[in-house]
Amino acid sequence: MRFIIQRVTEASVTVDEKIIGQIEKGFLVLIGVTGTDTKEIAEKMVKKLIGLRIFEDENGKTNLDLKSVNGGLLLISQFTLYADCKKGNRPSFIKAGAPDMANELYEYIISLCKQEIQTVEKGSFGADMKIKLLNDGPFTVILDSDEIIVNN
Repeated sequence: MRFIIQRVTEASVTVDEKIIGQIEKGFLVLIGVTGTDTKEIAEKMVKKLIGLRIFEDENGKTNLDLKSVNGGLLLISQFTLYADCKKGNRPSFIKAGAPDMANELYEYIISLCKQEIQTVEKGSFGADMKIKLLNDGPFTVILDSDEIIVNN
């Protein structure tokens, strides 16, 4: 599982020219699911996401997490995070999770986040989405379950 986390001052997602989700201060999270991901992995990834201390405190140090700043989440499913570009110039997406399984885990991630964070918005799984964001910093973090689960 992969999360691309962007600290934002605002973000929105549009489908068919209609905004379906938007947040102010918080994280825009692009979520990629692969075929071997599980609910247990999702739980560990969400725990890490919610606990990330990448907001500045009164001293300008990145010491505050999402809850501390009353931040929101905009969660977007993005299978292209598992693009394989090793051969040729056209990416292969065979490492991406099958749509039914990936959508189930995406919805599970959303439900876990809603238990912890007051404002949780989402995209539309499989839709052609347009994302707008104002990246704060810029500050972007990549969480990959292959790298973090071992250490939790």
